[in-house]
Amino acid sequence: MARKSEAQSEAVIHGSTNVFADLGFADAEERQTKLRLAYAINQILEEGQHTQAAAASLLKVNQPKVSALQHYKLDGFSVERLMTFL
Repeated sequence: MARKSEAQSEAVIHGSTNVFADLGFADAEERQTKLRLAYAINQILEEGQHTQAAAASLLKVNQPKVSALQHYKLDGFSVERLMTFL
């Protein structure tokens, strides 16, 4: 396997603190906010060792919504709804 010389190595580009902005999403701030909220909710549910069914009961949603939340599929959630969950 050939090694790259110093002159051939790729430049490292440092991103911002918002990966969604770095990727060019128009709604980057909202996506970042949702991600942070979902992370906090998931940490609380994990610490409480709640099953998805128990979490669904606590959050007053169905189990598939909890699954989506735990897998960070956040298109079906508003920032306001996530704040209510917290």
